[in-house]
Formats: sequence, structure tokens, C-alpha cells
Amino acid sequence: MMTDPIADLLTRIRNGLQVERPYVDIPSSRLKIALVEALAREGFVWDHEVLEDGSHKVLRVNLKYGPSGEKVIQHIERVSKPGCRVYVSVADMKDVRQGTGISILSTSAGVLSNREARRQGVGGEMLCQVW
Repeated sequence: MMTDPIADLLTRIRNGLQVERPYVDIPSSRLKIALVEALAREGFVWDHEVLEDGSHKVLRVNLKYGPSGEKVIQHIERVSKPGCRVYVSVADMKDVRQGTGISILSTSAGVLSNREARRQGVGGEMLCQVW
């Protein structure tokens, strides 16, 4: 049994980038798909697809690299953990790395980046930060 599937998703992305894989495969869930869609909207991954693997669904995330092979995601970390949840309001949302990075939040309007959440005026649980 996995206690933190979001941390597993982030670790698999981090490990795939470390060995320069073109994609990583992850057990699928709606929250993981929404998180990867937020990363794709912000330009940190190319795209994703859900594959049928027998009775299980697998989320394939196509990782993004720059023109000379540099990693687009330099750092990805879990903020809110199962034992210590971190919630932020719109007023308390800060830029990540002076705007070069994002934080991904689980809000009442869905899983959004901090920029999208600020535009919509909603706060929520801060899942992770990426730069």
C-alpha cells in the first residue's frame, strides 16, 4: 500500500529526468492526471496519455527538455504531506523563485497552478513546487 501517491508521482518524474528518459509511466488516478495537466499548462512537461495495461490504467508523462538537452524541471518537491498539510489563501500566495517557478494547488476549482489560482481568486492545499 502506498501512503503518498503524489510523492511517488513527483519522485518518478525526478528520477526520469535524472536519467534523461523521454517519458515515465505512473499508476493513474484522477488527481495525478490533474496535477500533470497543470504541469503541461505551465510548460514543464510536453503532455500525457492514459494507457490501458490489463486491469490497470497507466499514466505516461512525456518529459520536456530544452534545445540542447537541459532539463526544463530543475527542482520538484512535495510541500503538503499526509502528516502536515499546508493550506494557502489568495492573499498568502507567494511567487516561487521570483516567478520562474510555480506551486500547484488543489482548490475548489480543481488542481491549478498558483498563477491560475490567483487569477480565479481561490486558495487551497499546496501540493508541490516546481522550478
